[in-house]
Amino acid sequence: MPEGPTIVILREQVERFTGCSIVRAEGNAKIDLSRLEGRRVAAFRSWGKHFLVDLQDFALRVHFLMFGSYTIDERKPRAPRLSLGFAGGELNLYSCAIRMIESDLDSVYDWSADVMSEAWDARAACRKLRAMPDTLVCDALLDQQVFAGVGNIIKNEVLFRIRLHPLSKVGALPRRKLAQLVDEARRYSFDFLAWKKAFVLRKHWLAHTKRTCPRCAIPLSKAHLGATDRRSFWCARCQRRYG
Repeated sequence: MPEGPTIVILREQVERFTGCSIVRAEGNAKIDLSRLEGRRVAAFRSWGKHFLVDLQDFALRVHFLMFGSYTIDERKPRAPRLSLGFAGGELNLYSCAIRMIESDLDSVYDWSADVMSEAWDARAACRKLRAMPDTLVCDALLDQQVFAGVGNIIKNEVLFRIRLHPLSKVGALPRRKLAQLVDEARRYSFDFLAWKKAFVLRKHWLAHTKRTCPRCAIPLSKAHLGATDRRSFWCARCQRRYG
């Protein structure tokens, strides 16, 4: 599943189509494609894992699910979910969920919850976390209303960086550790973005999919944890469990 930084990269790559009119819209998405042709793209935006095409009167929301992908100015050998053609190129979306948003995007999305946004509000994230004391940190990091854009890779790497066990309860964290969790979620997301652009992301993984702790030189633990039941990788020695 593409995480927030990957959606930011997509947004930047299609920026050249901003202000352009859609001359062709096709695909097997279950939306009214006829509404798209002739529409001018007011902006491309992103919120967490959502890619947004703002068409002024309404918008398209794209979620890439687990295996979604996209191409620009080229096509894969299968039908796209949605293909948007412009005078100067095309955007093709595959294996994703697409729906129309009829409301103003600013009334739909809390931009302060997006870890990649300039509007990110760390204090608000801390308040939300304090309101969910029984939640495991491995679940809290994947809560898109708190950390929009954080996915499983970021979750595992953030917890390893700050030496926090994934089964720790949010309410048991000292105030400084809670703040560290919030700050590191944003910091690592921007590291992820830089490494992804440089095609070296995997080289920087310390825990995700790894077998040995680089700090302790002992085997990492691996399991599907929490209500989200996502894969976690952690060190039983150097990642402290609270609660």
